[in-house]
Amino acid sequence: MDKTAKNPASPIIERLASIDFFRGITMFLLIGESTQLYSHFSSIKSSSIMQFIGTQLSHHQWHGLHFWDLIQPFFMFIVGVAIPFAVANRIRKGDSNKLIMLHALKRSFLLLFLGWALYCIEPGKIGFRFQDVLAQLSVTYLIAFLIMKKSFSFQLIFTLIILLLIDLAYRFFPVEGFNQPWVAYQNLGAWVNNKIEGVDKASIWASLNAIPTTAHTVWGVLCGKLLMSDRSVKKKIQIMVIAGLAGLFIGYSLDFLNITPIIKKIATSSFVFASGGWAILVLCFCYWLIDVKKLFAEGSKFFIIVGMNCIFIYLLFEVGGASLVSKIFTPFTTGLFSWAGDLTVGIMTSLAVWASLWYICYWLYKNRLFIKI
Repeated sequence: MDKTAKNPASPIIERLASIDFFRGITMFLLIGESTQLYSHFSSIKSSSIMQFIGTQLSHHQWHGLHFWDLIQPFFMFIVGVAIPFAVANRIRKGDSNKLIMLHALKRSFLLLFLGWALYCIEPGKIGFRFQDVLAQLSVTYLIAFLIMKKSFSFQLIFTLIILLLIDLAYRFFPVEGFNQPWVAYQNLGAWVNNKIEGVDKASIWASLNAIPTTAHTVWGVLCGKLLMSDRSVKKKIQIMVIAGLAGLFIGYSLDFLNITPIIKKIATSSFVFASGGWAILVLCFCYWLIDVKKLFAEGSKFFIIVGMNCIFIYLLFEVGGASLVSKIFTPFTTGLFSWAGDLTVGIMTSLAVWASLWYICYWLYKNRLFIKI
């Protein structure tokens, strides 16, 4: 018999390794991107396989979906999954509702501050945008937290209404020059970007994405509450599989039928459904593999180590940590591999940087230093 069904509280007491694994592997892939490794893959013209991998590990230019387009939704989704567990732990430690609320507000503010701070580095001036994952997460996290105690139906309908309203807003925005909903730089998202940044042509990535991607974090909360429930393991998996497949069906159908195209850079409703569906299915697979079947318990620690300090390592490579480490390794990789060409040197340097950043996470983990906000 399923032990979870016997003891409804067990999912709260026992930390689910699959959550840390999912978060860790997502961040591990982001570390790889910061080393420039994936761009090297695309430079290997002689291999169609490496070309395909390089393409999938880069964002789609506009209409379509690559694997890399799922990484940010994955991260925002898994943050939502962890919220019910974190709140339950704080309640068990004796925190009042007021303290928990203050912590959530503080965390949201810090995410926003850090997200905005990252925008200041390259231009050297203050910018208030929401394209960065931390800035977006500050919005989606707070909304997901505030409605977490509402019913499943309320939360689901809330996200569907958000997606419908933003879809309609794009379609019927009346400003000339920005009334082409699915055309780059000629849509509502581009107009809002221009107003925020005070320029005539701002980023192709829409700050408005913080609104529709709220669904990712809220759906994560719903999955987290499901995993904490007293339902059987089989029932939990069934629900997640059905929900994930439904997201894929809706998202790809909207695109296939030319109703709403899948465009990550403006987070169209079809993109949110499709990427949300993939996120739920990946969580389901991780839960089945690691927490149910215990098939990857030891190997999962390699990624869990990264997941335990995900915000720290993200900030480290975003402020130039990967570039700094690369400068340290480049003289050595050049000396050892220059005979094989510049591309090989670049790949070996990227791998060395990737390993070093992972080791920083490992050192923090080994010394039980967990930097959280």
